[in-house]
Amino acid sequence: MADRIAQRLLTRLRWASRPVSSSVVGEECRRLSSSKPQPPHSRSFPAYFVRGGTSNGLVIREDVLPSYHSSETGAADAAAMQARAVAWTPVLAPAMGSPDPQHARQLDGMGSGVSSTSKVCVIAPPASVAERADRDVNFTFVQVGIRDGQLDLAGNCGNMVSAIGPLAFDLGYGGSIIDTASPGEKEGLVRIFNTNTKKLIHSRFRVAGNPPKFCPDGDYAIDGVPGKHSRITLGFMRPAGAKTGAQNGLPTGLPVDLLSRRAGEEPSVPASLVDVCNPGVFVLGSSLGLVKGQQEAGNLAMREVATAIETDAELKVTLDHLRREGAIRMGMDPDTESVPKLVILFEPPRNADATDEGPDVYCVALSMGQVHKAVPLSLALCLGAAVQIPGTLAAQLTAERRSKKTAAGEDQSTVVIGHPSGRVDVATTLDGGDGTILSAELHRTARVLMEGTVFY
Repeated sequence: MADRIAQRLLTRLRWASRPVSSSVVGEECRRLSSSKPQPPHSRSFPAYFVRGGTSNGLVIREDVLPSYHSSETGAADAAAMQARAVAWTPVLAPAMGSPDPQHARQLDGMGSGVSSTSKVCVIAPPASVAERADRDVNFTFVQVGIRDGQLDLAGNCGNMVSAIGPLAFDLGYGGSIIDTASPGEKEGLVRIFNTNTKKLIHSRFRVAGNPPKFCPDGDYAIDGVPGKHSRITLGFMRPAGAKTGAQNGLPTGLPVDLLSRRAGEEPSVPASLVDVCNPGVFVLGSSLGLVKGQQEAGNLAMREVATAIETDAELKVTLDHLRREGAIRMGMDPDTESVPKLVILFEPPRNADATDEGPDVYCVALSMGQVHKAVPLSLALCLGAAVQIPGTLAAQLTAERRSKKTAAGEDQSTVVIGHPSGRVDVATTLDGGDGTILSAELHRTARVLMEGTVFY
């Protein structure tokens, strides 16, 4: 029976293998919502439910989704992304339980009412021999609006991408086997092309067995996720300018800009607008009255700050305005909630030992209007790079601590970032000649939680 359901589903979703325009999608939506009831379980698709880092969501093969057509060329053109959103919305939004304007809990779908669990990853093989030369799999990230059901394809998700390499490897999309320093252990390497940002990501992970498959068992732990798993190393190649094209990571050309708190007010809030992996608007907690004097920083303090923000309606209005103004300064659409995101920075306690293993900087991030329980991984990458860019708020905030670490002979390529759920380490490699960001690297864990059929 399962095979018959899957076959019916594939036939329905391919829609006769023809390009789908917005009018066709509209007609399909009207048909599905007509007064004539649909048979139970008649609308479904095969998918994987996965955890990637501190997020979870669905991973779906693109060939089981409605096809789309765009007159533009290029995987990340705005027109192409819009065509995908139009074609995929009637399937992906209800699958995640959206729109849910009243309750915002997504109880009728696979989401669970927070931005970090309302995510979809769509994977596809390279479309040509030329594409195959530098990648093994194409990956499109979709953020599903909880209340409105809109699909946001503007940015990438660093957490969810950690699941893409191992799953694509096991599904036969490609990849290679590399030896490790430990005798008898091997790693898989999958080259992932993110269509949202047109950036390449190298994913390395433990494999075992014959034929080799991803092995999630290990002794590596990340904050925010219980237990230990095998380590996944993600290398984001030449990540600067992911959305704005600014190859130095500074879309406005300045390490610090001034933004206004409200429309019509004079700019007074210092902000660093940085585009590495995903664009971010970075402001200081002290500029917002969130740190008074030399209040101790730390994970507990960050959780208290996160709670204070969620319960302060006026402050959230200010933060949203800062994010929107930052987007405009970077030449981006302020109505797109997923990028840029706003990140509030805090320095470590002044009495902390600069050579200890504690965080170099603390942060609280907002995602899709909600305070993030940890930190969006793409924004952690952006913050780690911002520390390395002279003059940014992040660089200023960490200068004294990093100077003492340098004097102690410690490696300065890794930045330790504290957040409400713990910490994350980000390593950035720069070109010694011109300071170009060659790569940003970090470690995650991931695993497949379920394989099956999603009914929508």
